[in-house]
Amino acid sequence: MSETPAREPAEAKPSATILLLRDAPEFQVLMVKRHHQIDFASGALVFPGGKSHPGDEDPAWAEHCIGWDAFDAEQRGLRIAAIREAYEEAGILIAEGLDGSDFAEVCDPEVRSAVDHGKTPFIDVVRELGVRLRLDALTIFARWITPVMMPKRFDTWFYAVRAPADQVAAADGREAVDAEWIAPAEILRLADAGERTVIFPTRMNVQLLAEASSAEDCVARASARTLVTVLPKVEMRDDGRYLVLPPDAGYGEVAEPMDRVALAMKV
Repeated sequence: MSETPAREPAEAKPSATILLLRDAPEFQVLMVKRHHQIDFASGALVFPGGKSHPGDEDPAWAEHCIGWDAFDAEQRGLRIAAIREAYEEAGILIAEGLDGSDFAEVCDPEVRSAVDHGKTPFIDVVRELGVRLRLDALTIFARWITPVMMPKRFDTWFYAVRAPADQVAAADGREAVDAEWIAPAEILRLADAGERTVIFPTRMNVQLLAEASSAEDCVARASARTLVTVLPKVEMRDDGRYLVLPPDAGYGEVAEPMDRVALAMKV
């Protein structure tokens, strides 16, 4: 009897996630609650983020970004994707005016929706607003690649950034139904109490975030940390299967029971 050939792992699609940080009234991060009809992590608290789009790599962005020359093509596109996702899902735009002032206007919900649905290119919105995206304001926080056995896989870069003081977060109502500023320790408490769903990758990065005392401290820690790509692997142990993280990735010794991971993914 011939053996069934092993399934080729799904391609890990490039994606970007953004940790928007603030210090008033305390050190907090912006979390959005995913719509219950979304097919992945429905109802979970997550950081704003999503897949990269072809428009994120348009070379015309060179005229509409600060820090363009400091990054390679991959990082430019990922940072634009992270900023776009924050704009679409939370109504926060990491940008400054041509006069150097921080962008502080309310982001039009209809325009955000048009960008989200692919009806209006994000670059056209930025051009019309007369602003430039602050690529240089984003600091790499982590990089996670979905395990090879998962049917949907993402190569996700996490970026930390201090949120604009004068912008108000508002969920898009489609992918995200709520936007909430929460202290990292409170997110962990809510998850442990079963009051909120926080999937494994998010929880691990919230734990890392909770080690910081402020937005500035978080960014400084991220800048000083050696980036180790996290590709969780399944390890068989006497009491079952575990999802194991690289020990040098900054999260400590982590082995998560696979049944717990699977349950969170289905919520």
